[in-house]
Amino acid sequence: MKTLIAYYSFSGKTAKLAKERAEKEGADLWEIVPLKRYSLFTAYLRGARQAMKQVATAIEKPKADLDSYEKIILAAPVWAGFPAPPFNAAAELLPAGKKVEIIFCSASGGPTKGAQATKELIEKRGCEVLGYEDLKPKK
Repeated sequence: MKTLIAYYSFSGKTAKLAKERAEKEGADLWEIVPLKRYSLFTAYLRGARQAMKQVATAIEKPKADLDSYEKIILAAPVWAGFPAPPFNAAAELLPAGKKVEIIFCSASGGPTKGAQATKELIEKRGCEVLGYEDLKPKK
């Protein structure tokens, strides 16, 4: 099954996990890059509020053709109980009919508030959610 791992990483921890998973599965990688990058200040001030509202922030155009993959793994950090806004932008680009896995990288808390809402966001795109993981990356 041709697989793409699409990830947004603020601190580098999600990137590390995505790269390890891609190597293990033989998957391609797509780094989700917001057009306006977050600083530590804007991540907490603006990004956390956007995450709670499931706002999609503008991102660079994907370098991968999403239609050519059977499975897409979306990975992102958790901000205020929800995935970071670039995750939502990538989710909006998912072609219908894709099999999708969700990976969250949370530090102290977790995506308990946003887990179901995120699954519904993916399913509204006409995709099947195959799995959901909340990983706590090692420092």
